[in-house]
Amino acid sequence: MKAAFVTEPYHVEIQDIPCPACRPQEVLIQVKNAGVCGSDLHLFRGTHAFRNPPAILGHEVAGTIVEVGADVSKFKVGDRVTVEPQIGCGQCEFCRNGMVNHCIHKIVPGTDQWLGTFAEYFVAPESVLYPLADSVSFEMGTLIEPLAVTVHAMHQLSGVSKDSILILGAGTIGLLCMTVAKQMGYKTVICTDTAPFNRKSAEKLGAIALDPSKVDVPNEVKRINGGGVDAALIAAGAGNILDQASASVKKRGEICMVAMVTEKIPFYSYSVVLNEQRLVGAMTYSSEHFAMAANMINNGLDLTMFVTQKIDLSQTQEALQMLSEKKGDIIKILMTFSE
Repeated sequence: MKAAFVTEPYHVEIQDIPCPACRPQEVLIQVKNAGVCGSDLHLFRGTHAFRNPPAILGHEVAGTIVEVGADVSKFKVGDRVTVEPQIGCGQCEFCRNGMVNHCIHKIVPGTDQWLGTFAEYFVAPESVLYPLADSVSFEMGTLIEPLAVTVHAMHQLSGVSKDSILILGAGTIGLLCMTVAKQMGYKTVICTDTAPFNRKSAEKLGAIALDPSKVDVPNEVKRINGGGVDAALIAAGAGNILDQASASVKKRGEICMVAMVTEKIPFYSYSVVLNEQRLVGAMTYSSEHFAMAANMINNGLDLTMFVTQKIDLSQTQEALQMLSEKKGDIIKILMTFSE
């Protein structure tokens, strides 16, 4: 089968490798679509925390089961599925409490233990499979994983008041957070982004969009929603992003950080103390929140506008360069696979 490897930073090769065999509790999936994520960009650039070249890209996936292991009982050949791309040890405190995302022994795609999804075939245990409704396209099935990230992030907020929320960053995750915020009942959704296309996309989702390079975000937020917002969600990594969030949130408000900012940035923490604000992080998702995202898509949530580019696996290098260099109007790039 063909698979897209990052062999060294900024270099992708399409290689022919043996098709993986499934063990008794696994299935073999013919990949129909795979999503390009920000973490794939980190691998491409050689800056990922634990995925190191050479490695197969990808963890967002949807496809059709073409083979099942001897012990598989809930799925059959021909079933259309997506995959929760994390396997916990099942024994630790976090796994026992449904928080596989925090298992220190968890296995994820794009590593030596589990190949990535930028390949014609992908193996996964039955335990992490989710069926796709007949009405759901493979494209929408692939978006379940990034949607799960935002479902988890939004549930990190207590939601005591759902009057208003500020979402800093209107990329894929920020825009999906706007979608989930509206689903959860937030009345006023404000977002920031420097890219005109992203702001227009946010406005289509019913958000008030601000350009942080042209306005003082906290002042503008307070003008729009007197006194500030109930909550802020950080989905971008500008150096002043934490300060913007804290200054925009009301006293006793909440801030959730989903952006994976790996560089040190300044932060005026006294603002959090003075205003008794709650600051919390969001790391991927729990299995519960992945299931919620799958149900949202299977029940008809339409995210068609999020798919801005569809690119064949043979052009993975170009896809990653496009994202890395921010060429064009991009929300989500999906990889396609020639029959």
